[in-house]
Amino acid sequence: MRWAPAGLRLAGAGFAGLTALAVFAAPPGDPKAGEQVYSRCLACHAIQYDRTGPRHCGLIGRKAGSVPGFQYSEAMKKSGIVWNTKTLDRFIKDPLKTVPGTAMGYDGVKDPKERADLIAYLVAAGPCKTK
Repeated sequence: MRWAPAGLRLAGAGFAGLTALAVFAAPPGDPKAGEQVYSRCLACHAIQYDRTGPRHCGLIGRKAGSVPGFQYSEAMKKSGIVWNTKTLDRFIKDPLKTVPGTAMGYDGVKDPKERADLIAYLVAAGPCKTK
């Protein structure tokens, strides 16, 4: 499974309004393998609730530093990042370089396959469940 434009749509009359749509598809990693990589994150994070770090449910499309009630570093709140596969890949690779001043002191996941798997797992986690 891969992230890719899933189709094209004709808008308006004829081909004048041909536009490509980026439609959600699974990222190129393995969510099952990503769950194993995520076990390294469990010291500070959980999918459905905040710990030392913020929850990861609903991560894709969320603005960095925006989980209500979680105390983020000023650097994260001001980063301007919106989480998607590319921004997650960059951040997970080297959090301190990507957001200097972040409170996340983790050195990062250097292996590209492990990052892809981890991102696939986070995408698969989906939105936060309401009580």
